Amino acid sequence: MGRRTALYEEHLALRARMTEFSGWELPLHYGSQIAEHHAVRRAAGMFDVSHLGVVDVDGLQATPFLRRILANDIARLAEPGRILYACMLNQDGGILDDLVAGFVDDRRFRLILNAGRREKDLSWLRRQAAAFSADVTPRDDLAMIAVQGPDSPRIADAVIATGSSGLKPFSAMQRDDRFIARTGYTGEDGFEILLPQAEAGSLWRQVLTAGVQPCGLGARDTLRLEAGMRLYGQDMDETVTPLACGLGWTVAWEPEDRDFIGRGALERERIGGSPSIFVGLILEEAGILRSGQKVAVENVGEGVVTSGGFSPTLRRSIGLARVPAATGRDCWVEIRGSLKRAKVVKPRFVHRGNSLIDI
Repeated sequence: MGRRTALYEEHLALRARMTEFSGWELPLHYGSQIAEHHAVRRAAGMFDVSHLGVVDVDGLQATPFLRRILANDIARLAEPGRILYACMLNQDGGILDDLVAGFVDDRRFRLILNAGRREKDLSWLRRQAAAFSADVTPRDDLAMIAVQGPDSPRIADAVIATGSSGLKPFSAMQRDDRFIARTGYTGEDGFEILLPQAEAGSLWRQVLTAGVQPCGLGARDTLRLEAGMRLYGQDMDETVTPLACGLGWTVAWEPEDRDFIGRGALERERIGGSPSIFVGLILEEAGILRSGQKVAVENVGEGVVTSGGFSPTLRRSIGLARVPAATGRDCWVEIRGSLKRAKVVKPRFVHRGNSLIDI
């Protein structure tokens, strides 16, 4: 039996099909993964994301500590309420985790970690914090609900907290005991709300009563894939650098004297050039792209599909892949022993419900 969130009974009451994910019992869907996907693209959907790890970092040296362990620069958050996306690296530049970091108040920051990396991340954070006057505190007392979709600002104002719709993207506010951030993992506008576990069921039911579709892990995965968002353990891991999975934009190279962990390895890779690039794929024949499939590029070499599946919005099979740097517009993917033609595109397919590619 996996761990259960504070909303477990709410999922059962809605007859969710439950599944195991990163050691947690979570809803896969509530009847139709496709319907849940379209609800987020066209109106609004809500997700229980309480399995994500929430960690507060505070203390006199919280800022220099985070500037050391994150490849992005926390100093860019000039005032409380700002948020950034960052990678935490090992000395070889491999990604220990990709996370969201927010400036809460004074010297306090909040990190949102991947569920499957929580324990390893905590161990790493505590070891690195020993050299700083900084405290690392897991917030296991909090639950987390995400409301995503074009109707989410209206829902946020009506149900979550008045004025929520005034938040800028990648910003947050504290309203009583709720921490509300305008972020998400779907490619749509949306909000993520952290609140005491004891209050999570009440908020869930209020959002449900407002007409918002509950959504499971299935829709969450197809939504993030369409948006080109990476999944830890598939698109990246401890052996993959940000430069090798299309996340070079999250590395803050300036100022040059900020010696973040993994910087030396990334600089060597940047100077030498990476042998691979990270791309999007659209399958042009029958079949479904899946993680681990071989990608063949004529006269160039081979790559691998890192994430793949069926896009309900585009009604095509799409995927993310790491391929040789010299790859052009066409490639072939090995599916059940046969090579299927695929088109190489930018690794982002849908944004705010609209296709970003020519099909």
